[in-house]
Amino acid sequence: MGLQTLIDLIGSTVIFGWLFLITLTANMANKEDFQVNQGELICQQNLVELTKLLEYDFRKIGYCKEPDRLPNLTLAILLADSTRIKFLTDLDLDGTGPDGFPDSLYYYLGPPGGWMNNPRVCILYRVVNNLPVAGSNLGVTSFKLTYYDTFNSVIQTPVSQANLQSIASIQISMSLENTVASAMVASGPQNSQFQSAFWQQRRLSSRNYMNR
Repeated sequence: MGLQTLIDLIGSTVIFGWLFLITLTANMANKEDFQVNQGELICQQNLVELTKLLEYDFRKIGYCKEPDRLPNLTLAILLADSTRIKFLTDLDLDGTGPDGFPDSLYYYLGPPGGWMNNPRVCILYRVVNNLPVAGSNLGVTSFKLTYYDTFNSVIQTPVSQANLQSIASIQISMSLENTVASAMVASGPQNSQFQSAFWQQRRLSSRNYMNR
């Protein structure tokens, strides 16, 4: 094998290796972008589902198909704190519509779950009457409730029993993150491993509760 042939072979090998490395790097970058985008999509979808449920439930505070069975709407909110609330409403429990009897609905945020891949994720619980506790494992990392009176002044939490009747509107703030880190970015800083989304509903009020 001549010297020129050997030089050509070495040069070809170097160029091929360089092109292969570029291709491999680009492929890994595309995979990482895909995982990040998928993570953001899942996070946004989870947020949409939760916000729909929250808005639906909270707008029905004090609602009852048979109003005579819930005559005192000032007593519709039973408990109010920064991460939990319990109120009366008329739920569709069997898929046939509200039955005209008041139900109690209790939302509260559990502690961060160390068993999750994302240590900041908590369970948002939704408890209906005395039925088994149901939790949403959709990546909630914060759930904060702020209460306002008719003058738009903040009511301090936990709201005392005497001040529950003063609640006129509620602000809901919620953050979500992916429950599982993207494999391609798992080696990066912790705050970059999980995609996040934030939602806030300001001054949400129930038409039924405001008609008290």
